[in-house]
Amino acid sequence: MQQTKTLKTIGWALSGTLGAFMIGASVLPKLTGMSVAQDTMVALGWDNSPLMLIGLIELICTLIYLYPPTMILGAVLLTAVFGGAIATQMQAGSPLFSHTLFGVYMGLFAWGGVWFRCPRLRAILPLR
Repeated sequence: MQQTKTLKTIGWALSGTLGAFMIGASVLPKLTGMSVAQDTMVALGWDNSPLMLIGLIELICTLIYLYPPTMILGAVLLTAVFGGAIATQMQAGSPLFSHTLFGVYMGLFAWGGVWFRCPRLRAILPLR
């Protein structure tokens, strides 16, 4: 029983960190129209990017991820968002480990959080 509680605590720590990062560092700058969001998108080749739409998609996916009954769907949706970020970074010629693979790191946090929080997923994908 203690092991299950510890695993859930680790899962929520990973999920909470990811959620806080997504909302604070990605969603809010886009939804509030901060210049850093627009400048970053322009530098990546997204002139006149739909910042509000991208921010709303990220927010919805993050909230679906953080809501326990829909966490797996949320992880799938966030994986798609991170895939788009990876493709954008690759197209822009960004550094591999610090920028391009950042979406992979975020995906590991997302799925790690779900894996620790969800006994059914641990049963399907056991670490041996």
